[in-house]
Amino acid sequence: MPDKKKAPQDILYEEKPDRRLLSYVPDDSGLRSNHDRRGSHEHDTDTIDYIQYQQDDKLGQRYLVDYDVAVSFSFGGSRHSLTAKAVDISTTGMLLKLPEGREQDLKESSEVRLDFDISPGSMPEGYEMKIHSLKARCVRLVRKDDETLLCGMVFDSTLAQYAARKRQHYLLGASAFCLAVITLIIILMRAESVVYFRFNRWLYLYSIIAATFLLSRYFFATFYRPVKIDPDYTPGVTIIIPCFNEEQWIGRTIHSCINQDYPVDKLEVIVVDDHSNDNSVARIHDTIEEIKASDTSQGVYHTSERLRYVVQPFNKGKRDAMAWGATLARHELVVFVDSDSFLDPFAVRNIVQPFKDKKMGGVSGRTDVANTYTNALTRMQAVRYYIAFRIMKAAESWFDSVTCLSGPLSCYRKDLILKYSHDWLNQKFLGQRATFGDDRSMTNFILRHNRTGYQDSAVCMTIVPNSYAMFLKQQMRWKRSWLRESLIAARYIWKKEPFMSLSFYMGLVVPIAAPVIVLYNLIYVPIMHRVFPVTFMVGMLLMALLMSMAQLFLRRSTTWLFGMWFCIYYEAILLWQMPVAWFTFWKSTWGTRLTPADLAEMEKQRLKKEKKEKRKEQD
Repeated sequence: MPDKKKAPQDILYEEKPDRRLLSYVPDDSGLRSNHDRRGSHEHDTDTIDYIQYQQDDKLGQRYLVDYDVAVSFSFGGSRHSLTAKAVDISTTGMLLKLPEGREQDLKESSEVRLDFDISPGSMPEGYEMKIHSLKARCVRLVRKDDETLLCGMVFDSTLAQYAARKRQHYLLGASAFCLAVITLIIILMRAESVVYFRFNRWLYLYSIIAATFLLSRYFFATFYRPVKIDPDYTPGVTIIIPCFNEEQWIGRTIHSCINQDYPVDKLEVIVVDDHSNDNSVARIHDTIEEIKASDTSQGVYHTSERLRYVVQPFNKGKRDAMAWGATLARHELVVFVDSDSFLDPFAVRNIVQPFKDKKMGGVSGRTDVANTYTNALTRMQAVRYYIAFRIMKAAESWFDSVTCLSGPLSCYRKDLILKYSHDWLNQKFLGQRATFGDDRSMTNFILRHNRTGYQDSAVCMTIVPNSYAMFLKQQMRWKRSWLRESLIAARYIWKKEPFMSLSFYMGLVVPIAAPVIVLYNLIYVPIMHRVFPVTFMVGMLLMALLMSMAQLFLRRSTTWLFGMWFCIYYEAILLWQMPVAWFTFWKSTWGTRLTPADLAEMEKQRLKKEKKEKRKEQD
C-alpha cells in the first residue's frame, strides 16, 4: 500500500542548460555579449529594445522533454512516416532522436509534418496542447558519440502562432464575451439589491460592497501597464535570499539570482541562512563554490566579490535574516527573494524601473507557480496567484498603493528598510511579538509615507504546497498576518487616494463578514424561511466564473477551470479559517517549516498526549 502521507512529486518544466553556467550575465571584458549571442548584433547594450530582446529569448529557450513524435514527410513522390523521440523543444523548433535509415530522406524532404502532445508541465503554462500536422523542416543532422542520430527541426510557425490559429482566437473571443455577460449579470443583481435594500439592509449592503469591490479590481486592472525598461537606468541592487531549511530548492534560487541580465558592477547576491537544521548551509556553500569555479578562467563575472553567504548563530526568524542582509547590502536597492523562488533572467532589470519615481518606496514583482501541474491543488493555486497579482495588485498599483509587496520577489529602497528596521524587528500586536507576515508588515511601514507599486514584467516562479495539510497551514498563517496588518493599515490608508482608501476598507469588510453572510444564506434562510438561496448560489457561481474567465482571457491556459474549483474550496474550507484567525492571531508557529516555535509547539502537543494517555491508564 502506498504511503498516503507522502507528498506528491512536484512537476516542473526543465530548461535545457546553457553550456555556460551564467548565460545571461553581461561580460564586462567585451569579448562576448549575451545580446549578440541571441542575434541582436545590430544593437548595443545602450540602445537594445529589451522588450523585444526578452521576447526573442523566450522564443529560443529550450525545454528538456521526452515526447513521441509522429513524423510524416514527402520523398520520391510519395508520403513516408516514422516515429521519433523529442529530446528538447522550444516555441520555434525541436530536437528529435531518429531511428536509423531514413535520415537523409527526411533531410531532403520538401514537406515535413509533425504530430505530438505537449504534456502539461513540460513547457510554461499555456503551451499544453495537442499538435497536429505542424509544418517543419530539418535544418541539421548530428551524430552523437554514442551513435545516436539527432535531427534539428524548425517549425514553419511558432507554437504561439499555431495555438492562436487553432484555439487562442476562439478562446479569446469566448472568454471576453463571457466576462462581459458575467459582469452585466452581477451589476443587474446588485441593482436588484438596491431595489430591495429596505427589506434587509445589512445583507444587501454586504452584497453591494462585495460586488463593487470585486468589479472595481477588475476594472482598474485593465488600465494597468508595467513601467517600460530604460536601458540606461541600472541602479545598484543587492538581492537578499533569507533561507531556512530549503536544501531542495536553494541551489536553483541562488543560480537564478546571480544569472541576471544586469551589469555585474551593479548587482550582488547575499544568502542569509537562519541557522537551518537540515543540509541547507552545505547546499548553499556548494552552489556558490560551483558558480565561482565557473568564473575562474577570466573572472569576467566577478562572482567572488558579489556572491556570498552568512549564517545566523541561532534561529532568529525570517525577519531578522532579511534585516541583517539589508545591513550588509552595498547597493541602494534591496531585492528580497524567497529561498524556494526562481527569478526570470530579466526580473531585476524590470523590477527596478518604477524607482525612477523618487517617491517609490517598494515594488512587487509577479509570482507564478513553478509546480503548477503537480496536482489539482497546485493548479488551483496557479490560478489564484495569477489573479491575485495580475488583477488585484495591478489594480492597487494604479493608485501607487500596493498593500503587500510579496515575499517571492519584492524590491525596496535600502534607506527605508534601515529606517524602519528597528520597529519592524520589534513589532508587537496587542502585546504579542509578530513572527510572520514580514513582507506585509514592511509594506505597511513603507506605504505610510511612500508609494508602492507592482511590476508585472518582473517575474519569478515559486514552489507552492502540494498537499492540503501543508496548504491549510500556510493559509492560516497568511490569514493571521493579513488580519493583523490590515487593521494596522486601516489607521493610515484613509490618507491615500480616496477611491483607493474606500476600496481598501471594502476589501477589509468583505472577508471578515463573509462567514456570517454564508451561514445566514445557507443555513438560517433555508431553515427559518423555507427558501432555497438561489440568488446567493448564483452570485457565488458568477464570482467563480469571473475568476476563471479572467484566467482564460489573460493567460489562455488549461488551468482556467481550477479557478472555479478554488472559489468552491474557498467557500467550503478556507472561509472558515477566518474566525479561527480572529482568536489565534498571536500564534507564532509557521506550520509549513520546523522553526523553533513549531518544534516547541510539537513538543507541547507531545507532552499533552502523554499526559492524556497516562490518565487513561490510571483510570
